[in-house]
Amino acid sequence: MMSTFSSLAEFHALLAAMPNADANAVAGAQERNGQLTKPPGALGRLEELAIWYGGWRSTDRPSVGKRQVIVFAGNHGVTAQRVSAFPPEVTVQMVANFEHGGAAVNQLSRVAGAEMSVHALDLDTPTADFTKEAAMSEAEVVAALTTGWNAVDADTEMLVVGEMGIGNTTSAAAIATALFGGDAADWTGRGTGVDDAGLANKTRVVAEGAALHASEDALEILRCLGGRELAAMAGAIVSARAKRIPVIMDGFICTAAAACLAKAQNGALDHVVAGHLSQEGAHGKLLAELDKEAILSLDMRLGEGSGATLAINVLVAAVECHSGMATFAEAGVAAG
Repeated sequence: MMSTFSSLAEFHALLAAMPNADANAVAGAQERNGQLTKPPGALGRLEELAIWYGGWRSTDRPSVGKRQVIVFAGNHGVTAQRVSAFPPEVTVQMVANFEHGGAAVNQLSRVAGAEMSVHALDLDTPTADFTKEAAMSEAEVVAALTTGWNAVDADTEMLVVGEMGIGNTTSAAAIATALFGGDAADWTGRGTGVDDAGLANKTRVVAEGAALHASEDALEILRCLGGRELAAMAGAIVSARAKRIPVIMDGFICTAAAACLAKAQNGALDHVVAGHLSQEGAHGKLLAELDKEAILSLDMRLGEGSGATLAINVLVAAVECHSGMATFAEAGVAAG
């Protein structure tokens, strides 16, 4: 299914028309879960995750086939404000590392049995410095959304999207500030490891950008403060919804991109679970705003989709327990 939008207005309309979970499959999965050879609730959140997954795959006894991990990369003009400990050239270098299988997410994808790919978005043309003007034109943000939408394979059954882009924690913090309010310092962290002076400068940049581009339209906030890789992740998440593919959300940057969808349309992230709680300070606060509870908390802050990719293993285990365990009747065990 190729993209069917050419403007933010059309994307917004598409977002409003997305399908919901299959209520019959959810009910069937709940009934099956109550009959499995275990005390009620003994598998904790694994039970909840398996039922949620079955609802989106329209079956009460699901299995997980193709797993897809997509990393989007973009460069940010706001790096001219010296918000990162690393130069923008690192984005290009890391894309090459992904392509040669040398990054952490490559190893985690292999362990999770997932196909991993990387999409570099106009790295030679960074977004504009959002302290001076909108990061992207409408045409640019639509192009990035389209890249994300088209990157999701129709036969995928579980999706992770990740990112690479020097400066993108600044973009994510500015988006969070613009969407949810509060002081910029509440949303701004050290990212790649800036020192105290760097953090103060980064907070200033976030505050200036959020104030300059204040809007009630969450997709406009994505356009004005986001990066191409954030927009691509948002496009992929909506594409997955159209195809009824469950999504595991990664860290702070991915969550900020997804938050634009949640603010644009109620329920837009019903097909999404949070893979992990990042060490980036504001990630927990952002998850709380979205009413999402992380599956893992391992003090990771790498990005790349790494935490969400690791969480694939937990979600697959949840589904395998739900669908593979015997019921009391099948095992000849008395339920009482």
